Amino acid sequence: MIEYTERFFRGLDLWSLAVDQAFLNVSHAEAVNGAGTDYYLYTLSEECDKCPFTQLQRIPADKRHTVIKVDASRRFALRLHDRDVGRYSYPNESYFCQLSGLQLGEFGVYDLRLNDGGAPCVLETAKEPVNIYLPFLTILLLAVVVGGLVRLARYGLRRSRLPAASVEPPVEETDKPEQETVTQAPNKRLQSLDTFRGIAIMLMIFVNSGGGGYWWIEHATWNGLHVADLVFPWFLFIMGVCVPISLRGQIARNVPRRTIVSNIAVRSLKLFVIGLCLNSMNGPTVANLRIFGVLQRFGIAYFVVSIVHLFCHEDAVQSQNRILRANEDIFRLKKQWLVMGLLTVVYLGVILFVAEPGCPSGYFGPGGKHLMNAYPNCTGGITGYIDRAVLGIEHLYQRPTARLVYDAMPFDPEGPFGCLPTVLQVFLGLQCGCTILAYACHRKRMVRFGVWSVVLGLLAGVLCGFSKNDGWIPVNKNLWSLSYVLATGSLAYLLLLLCYYAVDVKRCWSGRPFVYAGMNAIVLYVGHTVFHKMLPWHWRIGTMNTHFMLTLEALWNTVLWNLIALYLFQRRIFYNL
Repeated sequence: MIEYTERFFRGLDLWSLAVDQAFLNVSHAEAVNGAGTDYYLYTLSEECDKCPFTQLQRIPADKRHTVIKVDASRRFALRLHDRDVGRYSYPNESYFCQLSGLQLGEFGVYDLRLNDGGAPCVLETAKEPVNIYLPFLTILLLAVVVGGLVRLARYGLRRSRLPAASVEPPVEETDKPEQETVTQAPNKRLQSLDTFRGIAIMLMIFVNSGGGGYWWIEHATWNGLHVADLVFPWFLFIMGVCVPISLRGQIARNVPRRTIVSNIAVRSLKLFVIGLCLNSMNGPTVANLRIFGVLQRFGIAYFVVSIVHLFCHEDAVQSQNRILRANEDIFRLKKQWLVMGLLTVVYLGVILFVAEPGCPSGYFGPGGKHLMNAYPNCTGGITGYIDRAVLGIEHLYQRPTARLVYDAMPFDPEGPFGCLPTVLQVFLGLQCGCTILAYACHRKRMVRFGVWSVVLGLLAGVLCGFSKNDGWIPVNKNLWSLSYVLATGSLAYLLLLLCYYAVDVKRCWSGRPFVYAGMNAIVLYVGHTVFHKMLPWHWRIGTMNTHFMLTLEALWNTVLWNLIALYLFQRRIFYNL
């Protein structure tokens, strides 16, 4: 049920392999008493778009067997040269042999035979890999058993405390006629918003805990959309949803505009400062302190969107025009849409037509060996250049996802220039909040959530050409590209629609356990960041080199923080900046 493997196979210590690693045994048929030719092994991962092969290791002529640890998480190609052609091997290079579309597996052992039986190279499986997805079934069964034991224990405690006469189950207070719950929204806090926020924070903690080591859960290397790439924009979206709801209450109470602006500025500054403090956890060295980060971008985007909404706010006036009345939530924000449109046009104008020195305009690539090493110092195009010019390369994130695969430069996925499209991300959430305020009927809200999800998704698909790397503007979390904003906004509307329908309309789900985390999201975010690598949240048992152990640890950390959120909820402790 787990990816267990015996420790030794043909003298190889399989337990020395890391997650998603395999042994490649290169056998050299001509290596006899030092005779033969040195070969050079080059590899190319499918994740590296338009890249040359990169040298991995020399295969010496005086060794009959050379054992190499290789990454087995993605498909890749390998190429062998009978001479050293340098760090990279380009398409026009002649080679001894090449194998493409290889998919090795974790803890597998593979034999690559050179000059054997007439073929230049032959790859065979000596030991079958383990199934890395069996841990999901194992953990699911464990969860069912634990959940059953907890329910049984709670039932026993409840039975022991109740008088003998009262054994009938209590009637749920939420039992109401279906028509009443479907047609009119209740005048209370929407629990689906806290549920949505809780899903985002729990997913963030799971991802930041390693996500079980699965590549499709971690952030995309450059272009693309993985599970981890959804968390941050969903947080920004739900923050935008709450902006008009919060400001409406203050405006209704006739709070002076100067006071509201002051409150917005103070909250934004708190977010920025807390984020800066978290960036100094590895040591407060000012010379290379990372200036920007997740909470810093939260603060900037919140400030801009809130100020624009405050000064462009218009009181609702019922129009006699049927079209205007049907789209009241959009036309009420016409001034804000104009401001956001101008910011988006400026942003697109810069990334499409302004070129970094030594780089082409409209370049959205990771630099390094991308495009056959044509622009090695152009990581992020003009976005990266502006961030480096404003902050200095020492104050950027030094380990971007593209650095290992593409040999790219330092690049900050939360840098200052990327705040422009992030503002639009928050504003899409603000539009959703205004929809909630404008329409009390559940059906009207859900229809609009669905329409926004479809429209934003189609726009994102058009911009990226419905492809990963070949569209006009690829979906890219590192650059916070416009297609990324639209794609994640589309999914946010869809997730909110599902939560809203299940939690607030049908009331077939209370939002538990996520709703508790959603009520104290900032506490959980800061807490899990500060106590990272500490007991009891994180632990290490043995080598921790299997997806099962890594997933178990990540889930343990996630569940533990959710229990903390439940404790805070029960004590009525809620903290908002």
